[in-house]
Amino acid sequence: MTETVFTYAAPALKFGAGASAEIGYDLSRYGVARVLLVTDAGVAATGHPQRIAEQISGVGMSVTLYDRVRVEPTDASFADAIDFARSEGPFDAIVAVGGGSSIDTAKAVNLLLTNPGELMDYVNAPVGRALAPSKPLLPLVAVPTTTGTGAESTTVCVLDVLALKVKTGISHAALRPTLAVVDPTLTLTQPSMVTASAGMDILCHALESYTARPYDAFDKKSPEQRVPYCGANPIADMWSERALGLLASSFRRAVAEGSDVRAREEMATAATFAGLGFGNAGVHIPHADAYPIAGRVRDYVPAGYPEGHPVVPHGMSVALTAAEAFRFTFDAAPERHLRAARLLDPDATGADADTLPRVLTALMRDIGIPSGLAEVGYTAGDVDDLVQGALKQERLLSIAPKRPTEEDLARIFRRSMGE
Repeated sequence: MTETVFTYAAPALKFGAGASAEIGYDLSRYGVARVLLVTDAGVAATGHPQRIAEQISGVGMSVTLYDRVRVEPTDASFADAIDFARSEGPFDAIVAVGGGSSIDTAKAVNLLLTNPGELMDYVNAPVGRALAPSKPLLPLVAVPTTTGTGAESTTVCVLDVLALKVKTGISHAALRPTLAVVDPTLTLTQPSMVTASAGMDILCHALESYTARPYDAFDKKSPEQRVPYCGANPIADMWSERALGLLASSFRRAVAEGSDVRAREEMATAATFAGLGFGNAGVHIPHADAYPIAGRVRDYVPAGYPEGHPVVPHGMSVALTAAEAFRFTFDAAPERHLRAARLLDPDATGADADTLPRVLTALMRDIGIPSGLAEVGYTAGDVDDLVQGALKQERLLSIAPKRPTEEDLARIFRRSMGE
């Protein structure tokens, strides 16, 4: 018997210019006295976290600042943040100000401040034990300063496990933020390449959730078996389609001219809409591929990122195999792939497996995303390791509309080298 039920959930949302000036009031509704504010050094340098901390303090709460979040977090950086929070606590609430790295770090801190055990107890199987939280978490307010990750809407936090050279995550409904505060003015300081990379994350969130295996194609589940990522469904589809339409009009403008307020607002809206879609439907092959791409980086440092810290940013790592992944999944849902292509580019021609990849490739060229894996340091000799890393992402691969074999993944990686 196949599934007949899908689930949908989202955090409370406050959206618009100036929304971040009201966080103190928002926290007061939860009876909060002590707040941990989580951010990274780059975001701290913009002054946004300090302004928000002062505003929270102004309504009578104490605020402790943690600004050592690592861009593209690891198990070690999560542990540092957790140790800090344990030593400085107790806290009544957590506020995350930054990109996905800050919000994901705050989710991990929240989990381990309130629940017993260690980080790997909760990391997704087969890397970790995939235990569910046994106790309630603290209120978490997520304040994104980048437009892309959707972390403010989702039940997932992502990390690199250094010893295994693999990127994985923790996924549970309890991790979803209590409140998402999306203030587009905070993204005006976002560098061009960060905008491009984070924007590709928005795009792939929307595309992957829109083309995911439909919820009613899964085996019937009992209530306790249902998970946050339930497959494509009518509500998630609506958000994904709207996100794709906004990206068509704003993405190139936001990268080319960061001070374009209208483009920034539309990107923030698209990120929110895509998050509301994929946070329930799920993502699949491009995200599964992205984890080993980011986890095995050698010496690549993109423009606008800190020198001396090699990184393939998450959105970039997702984008690098997206064209080939969607070429592979085309025959599972041709009409969806073609509609997505025309939402992104109303002038797109063709009606075959090359249509969406062609639109994606043109967009990546226009916004300056690397043209293939070779450009970020990978060679054909890395394909086997990349495939093994992707195969560990069972939670994501199970949502693909067409299940890839090991050979299929190898073909996707090889064709994405761009040499």
